[in-house]
Amino acid sequence: MRARKQKVKTYLDKLRQRINIIIHGVNTPMGKIFDIALLFIILLSVLLVLLESVQNLDDQYHDILVLAEWVITIFFTIEYILRIVSTRKPLKYMLSFYGIIDLISIMPMYLSFFIPSTKILSVVRALRLLRLFRILNLGNFTGQAAELKLAINASRTAITVFVYFIIIISILLGAVMYVVEPVESGFTSIPTSIYWCIVTLTTVGYGDIAPVTALGKGIASLIMIMGYGIIAVPTGIVTAQVANGKNRRKVYAPNCPTCKAVPSSDDAHFCHNCGTKLGAILK
Repeated sequence: MRARKQKVKTYLDKLRQRINIIIHGVNTPMGKIFDIALLFIILLSVLLVLLESVQNLDDQYHDILVLAEWVITIFFTIEYILRIVSTRKPLKYMLSFYGIIDLISIMPMYLSFFIPSTKILSVVRALRLLRLFRILNLGNFTGQAAELKLAINASRTAITVFVYFIIIISILLGAVMYVVEPVESGFTSIPTSIYWCIVTLTTVGYGDIAPVTALGKGIASLIMIMGYGIIAVPTGIVTAQVANGKNRRKVYAPNCPTCKAVPSSDDAHFCHNCGTKLGAILK
């Protein structure tokens, strides 16, 4: 009996390992086939949600669309369970970014039994398409994303100060426009005038409110010209940080190719940990 239990346990371990290779593996043939098929099904599920929002199509093919949605949801549910069962640290996966997205992607259909309007939230499955970068092993894209994240973090203070300045300008100019323009032109309150100022600064220009006096048009023209510069400032701040990050990397010694240790100094030619030659310093 004990030998039989051990045999069953060994079989289950092998089965779990095989499922893990297929579901989590990105460098194996079966893993790539599974992931590409998964991407196709995700795209199909998002398309179904979009089509269901078109009234004419929903009236004509409602039952088919709902059935297809349930088939895909059941597939995603099985996939989610298999991901949990096949990993050695299921809680780590469940609390990871992809684990939370996978769970959210299957919840709307089940919640639609109680709250029908939540079904439209199935479109969140589009976030699962982020797996494309992992599946295709696009290290260059992930590296660029990391660079952009670092640049935005480094620019956070400057952008915060800039946004604070824009808020003050919008309040002041909105108050001025409220005083200058008559109520009939749409500037019925200071908050409404601030809304108009923000819309004009961002060059959106809905046209629902427009100045009619000569002074008001002059102020509006000034705000429009300011808008072009305002749009360029955050872009310039982040771009400068990206350029600075690249320049900083050029003077750093590369990490050790053997033990991955960080060099003790920027001009180090040998690893302080294992003695491996680091190669030419990038400049």
